[in-house]
Amino acid sequence: MPTRRPSVSLDSHVPLYTQIKDVLRSGILDGRYPPMSRMPSESELMSMFDVSRITIRQALGDLQKEGLIFKVHGKGSFVSQPKAFQNVTSLQGFAEAMSASGHEIINRVVQMRIVAAPVEVAAQLALSEGGSVVEIHRVRLLNRSPVSYEVTFLPEAIGKRLKRAELATRDIFLMLENDCAMPLGHADLAIDAIAAAPDIAQALDVKKGAPLLRIERLTHDAEGTPVDFEYLYFRGDTFQYRLRIDRERPAAGTSRVIRSRHKQSKNN
Repeated sequence: MPTRRPSVSLDSHVPLYTQIKDVLRSGILDGRYPPMSRMPSESELMSMFDVSRITIRQALGDLQKEGLIFKVHGKGSFVSQPKAFQNVTSLQGFAEAMSASGHEIINRVVQMRIVAAPVEVAAQLALSEGGSVVEIHRVRLLNRSPVSYEVTFLPEAIGKRLKRAELATRDIFLMLENDCAMPLGHADLAIDAIAAAPDIAQALDVKKGAPLLRIERLTHDAEGTPVDFEYLYFRGDTFQYRLRIDRERPAAGTSRVIRSRHKQSKNN
């Protein structure tokens, strides 16, 4: 009889299929099961974990609901490369939004330095031209794969209060609010598509010139003062920004005016 995996316990209060799902999920996230690779068959998993087929199917069903695998009739289950998304109707940091969806986020700090603010950055942050800012470059990894390259500019007085070690594990938004006691209010976003520059392409593991989604984001504190200006570069094959918009109803009386004009035109 196959040896049961140490991470799966009959004595645990966690259901067996959930334990198995977590083991397989970890294997997907750490690359043991690469994107588009075939997962072990149901029979192989039954032998691996020494459990029934129904238990394996429950575990695989949950992984499929999470978007981590997909099934091909007659061929089995395969690891998918799900496209993560962030809803831009609320102001959240990347890790804050992704963690809520069960994704694993790792930050790789490329550099953190004090520089003279470029003209556009100075204008956005309402600083005098050439004023000092802290410039931070980070690669954000989603489920162990690079998904975005972030270039952040903060006024020097604010940026110097952030610690490089903390930048490797936390969102800047949360650091501003919790460590700097600076409640955030709103952000202005501009979204476009660009070709990847060589350094960003290398950091995101894409070809030079590959299409990227670029976000310019200017964040203000609760008093309306600009405190954080960023260029966010996202791989288009792994990430989406989503937005819900509602149709505005005509102002009161507008429809009556339209109907009245229509009636007059018919009479004429």
